[in-house]
Amino acid sequence: MSIDPGLRRLTLRTLLAAFPGPSAPEWSLHLISEGLAGLTLFGSNVVNPVQVSSLTGELRAVRHDVLLAIDEEAGDVTRLHASTGSPFPGNAALGTIDDPQLTHDIYQSVGSDLATLGLNLNLAPTADVNTTSENPIIGTRAFSADPAITARHTAAATTGLQSTGVAACAKHFPGHGSTTTDSHTSLPTVPLSRPRDLPPFQAAIEAGTQAIMTAHIRIPTITGADPATFSPAILRTLLRHDLAFTGAIVTDALSMAGAIQAAGTIGTAATRSLSAGADLLCLGRRVTSDLIETIVEAIATAVTEGDLPLSRLENAAHRTATLAAWAGRPPTPKPHGPTLGLEAARRAIHVEGTPTGFTEAVLIQLDTPHSVAEGSTPWGLAPLIKTLDKIIAPPAEVTPPPGRPLIIVGRRLHQDPAARNLITTLTATHRVAVVEMGWPSPWRPAGATAFITTSGATQSLSQAAAEALTLR
Repeated sequence: MSIDPGLRRLTLRTLLAAFPGPSAPEWSLHLISEGLAGLTLFGSNVVNPVQVSSLTGELRAVRHDVLLAIDEEAGDVTRLHASTGSPFPGNAALGTIDDPQLTHDIYQSVGSDLATLGLNLNLAPTADVNTTSENPIIGTRAFSADPAITARHTAAATTGLQSTGVAACAKHFPGHGSTTTDSHTSLPTVPLSRPRDLPPFQAAIEAGTQAIMTAHIRIPTITGADPATFSPAILRTLLRHDLAFTGAIVTDALSMAGAIQAAGTIGTAATRSLSAGADLLCLGRRVTSDLIETIVEAIATAVTEGDLPLSRLENAAHRTATLAAWAGRPPTPKPHGPTLGLEAARRAIHVEGTPTGFTEAVLIQLDTPHSVAEGSTPWGLAPLIKTLDKIIAPPAEVTPPPGRPLIIVGRRLHQDPAARNLITTLTATHRVAVVEMGWPSPWRPAGATAFITTSGATQSLSQAAAEALTLR
């Protein structure tokens, strides 16, 4: 299909692409010169600060207003620190502390790091109210299960981040916190979106967020069989009209199953998102030049055949250009001290019982699955504590030596029957300290000597937990 050059450029202005590896392929540079809105960096794109700065400089040299995005949530989801874990405590820990000024300072420090490296759009903060403790994809990415706490920290995070010149993108509208399935792997169905889900997004809007990301969740009474990303009632009526949001609407990755299951192909997902009211289409991490050409052709065909009004595409490109202009201003880094994250983590952890007498313990780190969003980022105490004997294994494979104290570390222990049974059994024969690094729950094993809740599994929270056990 021959595509009019003006229509092609307009279409490219709505796409947020990606590429594998630490260096930019030639096709990405060419597409930026043609008008591609931007690129998202993932952990595979990051080696060290010098390399990231060089990469963003190369991309920006092609076109100064290119959007360079990243998912840096200051917590368990991190791309800059994918090889080590984040030096900050993360949203759930910050919500536990409930000091909005601290949240502002943490996100201002994150923004400073991003601005210094040449990144100008952070796909954060997570504004979801995590009302379901079994939520497999949000969990510690949320500030709280309380909408009021979530709202004030979402506002503080947005303000802190954007004070450095890095645009915020609050996510996942209209709220992913009540799901029990992961939209990376399926299309979750949730009840009618209750008012409790919306205050954090309203707070982000009032704080001036430049962007809001959609959720691939189905709300039958509003979206029918479709995800919110394809729903004019969600994007146009609820977000644009009712909440009066005037910034850029960004889709969650259109390669996710939550979108593909409803659309069939990513090209259809792209056109349906634009038609519903989205402006910037996030394509995910596995992007090739051929995939982009397929999407461009699908959008251009929809316009030429009258299925997608040209005015809607023009409006989307305009909003994306406005976002790029805001994010293209000179950055204003405002770094905080190097101990900010650890100091915050120390305030976040909650210790029950007696956490002493474990300097000769065996460290058991239960090898639990990570979410798609978290990736394989190192977590837990095993990478930190070099002096203890260690067992890193699934619960069913753990056989600790008799007589030794045990430190058992895990994430979302309350959701895993095998982990709960193992811990309960071991507390009958050993002195046991449990370190829960996932979303907090009321579950406590009878007989445990100590129970430490960290509300996250970042490097700083691991260090604070180790200090509480007098291991650091």
